[in-house]
Amino acid sequence: MAQEDVFKKLVAHCKEYGFVFQSSEIYDGLGAVYDYGQMGVELKNNIKKYWWDSMVLLHENVVGIDSAIFMHPTIWKASGHVDAFNDPLIDNKDSKKRYRADVLIEELLAKYEDKMNKEVEKAAKKFGDSFDEAKFRETNVRVLENQAKWDEIHNRFTKALNDSDLEELRQIIVDYEVVCPISGTRNWTDVRQFNLMFATEMGSTADGALKVYLRPETAQGIFVNFLNVQKTGRMKIPFGIAQIGKAFRNEIVARQFIFRMREFEQMEMQFFVQPGTELEWFAKWKETRLKWHKALGLGDHKYRYHDHEKLAHYANAATDIEFQMPFGFKEVEGIHSRTDFDLSSHQQYSGKKMQYFDPEKGENYIPYVIETSIGVDRMFLSVLAASYCEEEVDGKDGAKESRVVLRIPPALAPVKMAVLPLVKKDGLPELARQIIDDLKFDFNCQYDEKDSIGKRYRRQDAIGTPFCVTIDHQSTEDGTVTIRYRDTMEQDRVKIADLQSIITKKVSMKELFKKLV
Repeated sequence: MAQEDVFKKLVAHCKEYGFVFQSSEIYDGLGAVYDYGQMGVELKNNIKKYWWDSMVLLHENVVGIDSAIFMHPTIWKASGHVDAFNDPLIDNKDSKKRYRADVLIEELLAKYEDKMNKEVEKAAKKFGDSFDEAKFRETNVRVLENQAKWDEIHNRFTKALNDSDLEELRQIIVDYEVVCPISGTRNWTDVRQFNLMFATEMGSTADGALKVYLRPETAQGIFVNFLNVQKTGRMKIPFGIAQIGKAFRNEIVARQFIFRMREFEQMEMQFFVQPGTELEWFAKWKETRLKWHKALGLGDHKYRYHDHEKLAHYANAATDIEFQMPFGFKEVEGIHSRTDFDLSSHQQYSGKKMQYFDPEKGENYIPYVIETSIGVDRMFLSVLAASYCEEEVDGKDGAKESRVVLRIPPALAPVKMAVLPLVKKDGLPELARQIIDDLKFDFNCQYDEKDSIGKRYRRQDAIGTPFCVTIDHQSTEDGTVTIRYRDTMEQDRVKIADLQSIITKKVSMKELFKKLV
């Protein structure tokens, strides 16, 4: 099945089973804004807990804060967002649709990558175990031709980004005959910059109102509280401040479901270090963050680093962790060495010292900062994309039937255990309720008595429940139940008294954290 079709099915699945809804749907929706349903909010909260605890529990020198969404407008002047937080946009005159010029070029590069990969895949099938991919890429004429085109576009693209050359960005689009997906034409406008911040007013009267912004990132709330946290927490360099919170960007080209939204949530940690040690810490946090992702078991091959072609005005090193979405490798987390730009700029604009006194060196200095920034919504999408599976399984009388299953890592699954009485009589529902009452303090449980046991299993598979516990007549006699495992569909007979320990071992985040230390 084409990846595009898989993605469409995943989006539909999210709606059908209560993971994600279009915001304001009864009013025909609001573009690029989404609501999380009853299953989605549980998964989202579990992702946030996995990140938060891995930061503040596993690192003695990382603490958390929760800063306000509204901040003094001068903060965004100091941070550079007022002057430099822009996207290069281009319009197609025929379709009247607007696109990000850099994204159009990135998609062009991806097409050449796909062409090369398809040649490699065909050769791998043809030659089998004897296939040497590296040699094939170095010698195959079609691969070399596509690689040369890719290199040519990439070099022009990188230079245009670093030079902020909007005219050259347009020229690349024209030279390589990039067409509008809607109109199919190449009738493009000039490229121009568009600021992404939402502005509003604070105050009771128009004359006395203060122009403020909805924060486009959570990082600045950490920077302006740097000294508050450092002094009240008696923190010593190096140390980090973590935060989870909403951010807002007026994305003109918002698409791909929850991948790019106008209201989203970030998990960010700013790690303050001694100047001169920042690149060493940058390398350490790159490794630490990739390990965090891979611990979920979604597939190590689905991750890769992508070094930035153009560094932000505040950075001296930057890398993205990309995940293989149904629409290609895309950024889910960024690791940046922000130098001392933010603290120095806030010191300049506020007139307040943002320096740290280092007792070991006996001097004051403005720390350098390593940032790790991950989008909760993108992480949510990557988990679902990797977990979604359609497969054929054995049904009744050996006949094949299909099932849709979400193989969500058990620690993140919205519901950990479903308790299913075989019939709605003979004391089985009462025993099922008793089991839930005993275990609901440990993890999220769900009771289901409607339809056949097979249909109930399928419902739980579709929301990613790792364990189904079936209560039958034997359960009332000897205190045992059948436990069914989502991924293998195998079943075991276990004692009711053992359920808590069996399930807790599998769904506890402790097992994930052990992989990180």
